[in-house]
Amino acid sequence: MTDPTWNSLLRDQLAWHWTNQLRDRRDGLTDDEYFWEPSPGSWSVRPRGTGTAPVQAGSGAMTIDFAMSQPDPPPFTTIAWRLGHVIVGVLAARNAAHFGRTPTDYQSFEYAATAKAALAQLDTEYATWQAGVEALGEAGLARPCGEAEGPYAEHPMAALVLHINRELIHHLAEVCLLRDLYLHTNRQTRREAS
Repeated sequence: MTDPTWNSLLRDQLAWHWTNQLRDRRDGLTDDEYFWEPSPGSWSVRPRGTGTAPVQAGSGAMTIDFAMSQPDPPPFTTIAWRLGHVIVGVLAARNAAHFGRTPTDYQSFEYAATAKAALAQLDTEYATWQAGVEALGEAGLARPCGEAEGPYAEHPMAALVLHINRELIHHLAEVCLLRDLYLHTNRQTRREAS
């Protein structure tokens, strides 16, 4: 790469992770893995009316579990929950605030009922985010985030991009780890049953 810009470096950091670490690891995600609860009381995405968390948010047939004050200790979260958080809280809400996406939040979002649908939502929001960051150019990275980012309103957009990169790398690595745990836990259970 000759004479890279900060904008391309920020996008490439996330794109490299997406392409080289995540893409192959998320392919083939099953509905069983998506909804698997490795511990009792896990938070997840569930059919409306079946959750036990203090809040079940969502506009469609599925809702996501959460609470206004996080319990101590916080509940374990499923792949479905983690993907819901990334799709809505990390990407879609920011895409709406900064890049022209239809406004959304945890309450108004229509959560996916299948792993395949969740991955399609993730792809859409990721593509919108990356295109939006590219459209910022160099000058846009220096402008303030604005009121959508609350107490961080005066921080430059570059700081928000770095934050979103960290969030995506962190949470999607957790999804990969949960897939590994599912595979090895279920492999052991199958051996014990034989």
